[in-house]
Amino acid sequence: MRCEKDSIGELYLPMNVYYGIQTERARQNFRISGETIEQYPELIWCIAAIKKSAALSNQHIGVLAPDIADAIVKSADEVMAGKMSGHFPLDPYQGGGGTSINMNLNEVIANRANEFLGGSIGDELVHPNTDVNMGQSTNDVIPSAVNMTCFLYIQLLLKNLLIIKKSVEKKVQEFSEDIALARTCLQDAIPITRGQQFSGYLSFIERQIGEFEKLKSVCLSIPLGATAVGTSLGTYPGYIEAIYQFLPTVSGIPVEKKDNFFDGLQNADGYLKISSTLKGLATGLSKMAKDFRLLSSGPRAGFREIELPAVQAGSSIMPGKINPVIPEMMIQVCYQVYGNDQTVTMAVDNGELDINVWTPIIMKNLFGSFQLLTNAIPIFSEKCLEGVKLIRENAIEYAESSLSNATIVAALSGYKRATQIAEQAFQENVTIREVVIKNKLMQESDANQFLDPKLLTDHNKSSSLLSNYLHRNQSISNG
Repeated sequence: MRCEKDSIGELYLPMNVYYGIQTERARQNFRISGETIEQYPELIWCIAAIKKSAALSNQHIGVLAPDIADAIVKSADEVMAGKMSGHFPLDPYQGGGGTSINMNLNEVIANRANEFLGGSIGDELVHPNTDVNMGQSTNDVIPSAVNMTCFLYIQLLLKNLLIIKKSVEKKVQEFSEDIALARTCLQDAIPITRGQQFSGYLSFIERQIGEFEKLKSVCLSIPLGATAVGTSLGTYPGYIEAIYQFLPTVSGIPVEKKDNFFDGLQNADGYLKISSTLKGLATGLSKMAKDFRLLSSGPRAGFREIELPAVQAGSSIMPGKINPVIPEMMIQVCYQVYGNDQTVTMAVDNGELDINVWTPIIMKNLFGSFQLLTNAIPIFSEKCLEGVKLIRENAIEYAESSLSNATIVAALSGYKRATQIAEQAFQENVTIREVVIKNKLMQESDANQFLDPKLLTDHNKSSSLLSNYLHRNQSISNG
């Protein structure tokens, strides 16, 4: 054990842990969730990149000795390489706006740097506050690191959105000629093709990809250099200019200086934009998953228009039952994203005066949403979407028997007459086409043509045929 001291008193720590007294106090104070910040390796990587860049900047402007700067750089490199895993034990739930997280990185980097200089853990050849945190404050480091982490998470999410986009594209092509029945308010509507239905999913995914591409710019504007409240107190001349030269090179993330540091510390609305976009993505994924549950319901008393891949048994008591577990997983993930967004909204709203201290809970919920969606999307795509099969005979039967096919009759003979046709078809339990022929509203050849479900899905063909029919009958009437 080693003994460390701070303004509160003394504390003993194991000799082999690289974190110090401030981290240990926070570890003991915030035993809340059973989780640690190690579940966000991207965040740890980004903070380490900031520490490395700060050391290079302070050396560049001549305020940090080269040997100390070099030791900090080497230590930060090890953190970024994942070699210090296990030394970041803090619970995400904590007070102080993330001070404990910042000090955890400062202490680990300082203690490893001490070893690089020939000292031991607990020595002060490199001091966590004086040297590693030089020119910084938790108040500018943590939000800057969270922004950078969100940028990395967007990159990961976009990769998986491209995966599901490709899967949906395949289905649009595969199902392009397959007739189905559209439904509005869960009631029978008019025919569509299954490919048309899936094209709606595709456009949604493409739009989300565009939204996340645009969202990158929100992440790249950071308040690093603001220090405690936006005045940059504690930085030396030239530091701010230097940090924005070194950090993009060190991290590979093209960050830019926030136009107004006071705004950067006081207002967290950028996080709200990120969270809102994640929520928007979740709404469409949930809708798609719910559609699949409805369309696959059965197998004998449901819609039974599509078949989903069977991935596991569905009941502990009912033999042969298969549940749509992958769509249900996706829907639950989306519900959690909605809850996360509400938490982010409240935390952004409750910033006070010169800083928003709720960054830890914002961070936890933002990162949680990113991780859930990034992990769930490829599973949903691979184990559900790609394996969707059509039960064509059911879909065609529904499309042919829909009373809403009377819509074409309304265009030809008026809404009132079409309503009578629909009511008769319902009472006699026959199709609109059969009633039209029975009542001699059209010749059988015309009825077969106009009430072909395939024709009703094609606007160009149906409108052209409708125009020709009306013109022909008008000519006969005038003749």
